[in-house]
Amino acid sequence: MATPHPLDRYLELVDPMTTVRDLRARVVAVRRATADTVTITLRPTRQWRGFRAGQFVQVGVVVDGVRHTRCYSPAGADRDTDIELTVKAHAHGLVSGHLRERVEVGTVVTLSQAAGTFTLPTPRPPRVLLISGGSGITPVMSMLRTLVAEGYRGDVTFLHYANRAEGVPYLAELRACAAGNANVNIVLAYTDSGGGDLRGRFGAEHLDVAAPWWREAETYLCGPASLMRSVREQYDRHAPGDRLHVEEFAPVVASPDPGAAGATTFRASGVTAENTGVSLLEQAEAAGLTPEYGCRMGICFSCTTVRASGCTRNLRTGELDSDPDTPIQLCVSAAVGDVTLSL
Repeated sequence: MATPHPLDRYLELVDPMTTVRDLRARVVAVRRATADTVTITLRPTRQWRGFRAGQFVQVGVVVDGVRHTRCYSPAGADRDTDIELTVKAHAHGLVSGHLRERVEVGTVVTLSQAAGTFTLPTPRPPRVLLISGGSGITPVMSMLRTLVAEGYRGDVTFLHYANRAEGVPYLAELRACAAGNANVNIVLAYTDSGGGDLRGRFGAEHLDVAAPWWREAETYLCGPASLMRSVREQYDRHAPGDRLHVEEFAPVVASPDPGAAGATTFRASGVTAENTGVSLLEQAEAAGLTPEYGCRMGICFSCTTVRASGCTRNLRTGELDSDPDTPIQLCVSAAVGDVTLSL
């Protein structure tokens, strides 16, 4: 109590939702609609500026006394004052597993303002194709809800991939949306079972069945890497241009460089570690450091650190960069030879 802190550190001792600068939110509803997901409704503090359908927020959750930050896309219409998140629990997901099993009404989390460029254009295009798979449903669900709330009259097709019907978080709402809006077409593809409109993994024929006009539509895609890759290949071959818009919410997975050499110096921490070829974020953590991070996939920029010297490789694009005193993202950068970071 005797240590000087920002005002919000004292206010939170009285009420964690009373803040001057910090943006926070309280959990006001929890729903577990499927076996591996949880839908959480957040009520943010007055600092919240809203979001555009398709954007993401960073949510900070305390797990066993340690705050962890992850990125999630709101699933509600962008005119909603509350924030709805649907989180899928992954096998080794610390935060997603905690939210699925333990989050309850009244929990207070930290929150960032919305960010991201995966958004609908203004004015709206005459035709919109939304494609998602698994937990990638949330940003495009937000787009669908927003369009319906606006009274949009253009053609909308929502093509979603899941293992089976029981794994679709918004199944009843999607069906009701199609029944109540003549311009909305919901197409469900189940990869492991029957009963859907389509069966199996994405193929070129799925587009022709779901939306015969897909070449002229603005398409918004979010889902597993395999789905994203297949759809991209189809558009590259048959719909050149910039009509396909993607959001990648999957960690960058890159094999360590077997030829990695040199050492990485974390200047402010006074630590030097052998270059193992993994991302610099992983390398820092292996060296006992705790750099700030959020998405671990190059989206949120929470782990941005200045590279004072040396060369790094972008794990997403393969590009090399050696300009001194340059901000880089630790989670999607690997050292090439000797590298010095300001961390």
